[in-house]
Amino acid sequence: MQKFVSQYGVVFVLVLLCAYYSFATLNQQHPADAATGRKLATYITLQLPNANVLIVVRDSDDDRAFAASIRQSLETAGVKPLGVAAGEPRDIVAELRRLGAAGTKLDVIVTHHASAQWTVLGEGRLKELADEFPSLANVQVLKPSSYTWPTFLTRGNLLSIGNQVAVTAIIAIAMTMVIITAGIDLSVGSLMALSGVLAAWAIHRLAGEGDPGLMTLALACFVAVLLSAAIGLLTGVMVTAFDIPAFIVTLAVMRIARGLAYQVADGPSPIGIKSEAFHSLSAGTLLGVSNPVILMVVLYFLAYALMSHTALGRYIYAVGGNPEAARLSGVPVKRVLLFVYAMCGALAGLGGVMEASLFSVGNPNSGVGYELQIIAAVVVGGTSLMGGKGKVLGTLIGALILAVISNGMYLTKVDSYTQMIVFGVLILIAVLLDQLKTRRWKL
Repeated sequence: MQKFVSQYGVVFVLVLLCAYYSFATLNQQHPADAATGRKLATYITLQLPNANVLIVVRDSDDDRAFAASIRQSLETAGVKPLGVAAGEPRDIVAELRRLGAAGTKLDVIVTHHASAQWTVLGEGRLKELADEFPSLANVQVLKPSSYTWPTFLTRGNLLSIGNQVAVTAIIAIAMTMVIITAGIDLSVGSLMALSGVLAAWAIHRLAGEGDPGLMTLALACFVAVLLSAAIGLLTGVMVTAFDIPAFIVTLAVMRIARGLAYQVADGPSPIGIKSEAFHSLSAGTLLGVSNPVILMVVLYFLAYALMSHTALGRYIYAVGGNPEAARLSGVPVKRVLLFVYAMCGALAGLGGVMEASLFSVGNPNSGVGYELQIIAAVVVGGTSLMGGKGKVLGTLIGALILAVISNGMYLTKVDSYTQMIVFGVLILIAVLLDQLKTRRWKL
């Protein structure tokens, strides 16, 4: 039982959480995405091929994407819609009156659930307009079918969880290695801020007011990540050469890095980055999956291979289990520690670049509290704070558990103060379980 719980307990917890939030968020779903728009267009071209169609949506990016997918699909099939009316109900009334005054025959209004609830698209109001304008008689309002499904399990929400957890999970890879060696790194949040600000500053310096090229962006990002890795290496030097506790060193580095971020940004104001290519680094997708999630999966695969199938991975576990015994066995203890702290700095720098890319700014205030989230993901994932035990895949599960709880509480409208309490209790439970496992479940 102990072995089963140790190896699969976090997975079981994740499954239970997903099941609970799936049940708690079971609701009527009203799709309004591009794929749904294409399905509506297909229905029209098959069932109403000669209909005059008006597309009605709200004035938002998502609604316009929905409308664009309908229009493009209709035109591809040879059906030319009358146009797209995007805005408030009064704007739709104005467009219907314009069509009616011009005597334009209207057969179908295509919309979605939210807009279909407007009074102007109700049967009574459409009848009034038809009495005034005969060309609007017998207008049919067509919208996507609704269905019952957990909001938690919708594609958009699952992708949101992936995007939410990606940066934290990536940095947690290196934090897992650090904690397995019985260390800690409190500076990762500040290194994220410093890296993002440095990347933004370097882009401005190299590109000026023009649009930066790919080489400029790559160089700026590389410099930011490299400097973060160098700071992590310096942390490792302080820990190994001077035997200063990692907690103290990284606490000092946390303050230093945050101060440097403010210095580079010349204050608390963020540095804007006007580059679509840089923004697409984090905002872009491949086959519908965001780039950060793809990068997270690749890095976890590499980290798993490193920790499970290389001598370096075995060295990391050995240093955490008993550093003196590892040294006597020929393990280069100091070099292993330098590696894990440098890696922690590098991945924190990468996370900062990804954050800056997503929001198109280098913000010296970013990353606040991230170190606690990252350490929590590692601990919840089963890595022992005593060192020597832990798995990177367990850390991924731990990060997903935290993200699922955060997302589920948001969907079920739990206030932020209660969320703080829940996360605090969760961390205490994880540490308690770690202690119980260490003592073979004996109180």
